[in-house]
Amino acid sequence: MNNYQLRDTILDILIRIEKDNGFSHLLIDHELKKQRIQAKDEGLLTGIVYGTMQYKITLDYYLEHFIDQRKKLDLWVRMLLRMSVYQMVYLDKVPDHAIIHEAVELAKRRGHKGIASFVNGVLRSIQRKGVPSISSLTDDVIRLSVETSHPEWLVRRWVNAYGYTTAKEMCEMNVTKKHTAIRIQPMKISRSEAMDRLKEEGFEVTASELSSQGIIIEKGNVLKSSLFLNGEITIQDQSSMLVGELLLAEPGMQVLDACSAPGGKATHIAEKMLNEGRLEAHDLHKKKAKRVETKASDLGLSIIHASQADARNLKDKYKPESFDRILIDAPCSGLGVMRGKPEIKYHKQEADIERLAAIQLDILQSTAPLLKKDGLLIYSTCTVDTAENEGVVKRFLANNPEYIVDQAFFEDLPQSLKTTKGISEYGFQLFPQDVDSDGFFLTRIKREN
Repeated sequence: MNNYQLRDTILDILIRIEKDNGFSHLLIDHELKKQRIQAKDEGLLTGIVYGTMQYKITLDYYLEHFIDQRKKLDLWVRMLLRMSVYQMVYLDKVPDHAIIHEAVELAKRRGHKGIASFVNGVLRSIQRKGVPSISSLTDDVIRLSVETSHPEWLVRRWVNAYGYTTAKEMCEMNVTKKHTAIRIQPMKISRSEAMDRLKEEGFEVTASELSSQGIIIEKGNVLKSSLFLNGEITIQDQSSMLVGELLLAEPGMQVLDACSAPGGKATHIAEKMLNEGRLEAHDLHKKKAKRVETKASDLGLSIIHASQADARNLKDKYKPESFDRILIDAPCSGLGVMRGKPEIKYHKQEADIERLAAIQLDILQSTAPLLKKDGLLIYSTCTVDTAENEGVVKRFLANNPEYIVDQAFFEDLPQSLKTTKGISEYGFQLFPQDVDSDGFFLTRIKREN
């Protein structure tokens, strides 16, 4: 694939993310599986797609100084300018003249001579004058919004919830690349053996402090490792591994995973149970529930029984007090996983958060009665919003006095997390800047006897 075809493919992916609300990681994976992209170009494609989406607000701020705001641009033209400016400002491997030349060629083929001339003029002006300074913005929230490309409403919400310093640290971390984390299948391989084999294959790895099964890949594409191909490891963020570690599921137990797909947490829990007992896993969508089954099969786990079901209606499927352990990894705004899915911050609106918090509370209230006396329930989300996290837990506990936050939960947190700022009486908020992971909330609720 030549340079023009590569850039054309990148532009197509970016348009689909913007126009169809597509997820960057899924669209990139789909394109790479076609095997049209040469191995040497995979990193460039991934970098430009993620980078352009990570910095979309910043790039638009730069461009507005060189484009008449009355001029209406087609989506593909604006996205072509964004990806070109991203390369000029943030990448240093490709010279500016080559970036501009390829952008003009794309404009010629997709549009006409006038559009190509316009693109050429804008990019050459930026090359000659440089991008405008963001430091001239005097409002702290607006400056942080533009600097780190987060919607202003979201930055303001985080500042109000956590203070400016924490919000700034979070915004800055969200535009950095996160290391891949993996989890071993302990019935197939030990962590030390897995790390040794990965090192032999040329990977740079370190042990996770958050899970005894976790490994951080500091260098290398682990999808191409023999361990991944053999089902001895699976990809899972460190923050997500906390669920399996803190649910305290044991062999022989009856466990419910109410919102299971894609199955990373369910399979981790099954491994903690040594594949003994029964784990019921459900998802609202049948296809997603099927993915849980596939993941369990890939890892050689037989106790997971996955099927479609609405978590709000599980009380119609199971008798009260049926489960020793319950996991509610609730559907959420996903504001903690922006480093891998940068488009989330542009697709979400403030009203979505309140709507999701109502759904989360419904799921928690309808599912909790399925927990046995003295049983444990983990409520978790991959977001960093107080309304979806502490707010939901607080409202649930106020309405259901027979449930309490298990105080042993805070003692069971990994040592490196016990002094972080995210601990409250209702649970634990992990910020992405805490341990170079996704943002994540979890708490452990106990049903008193």
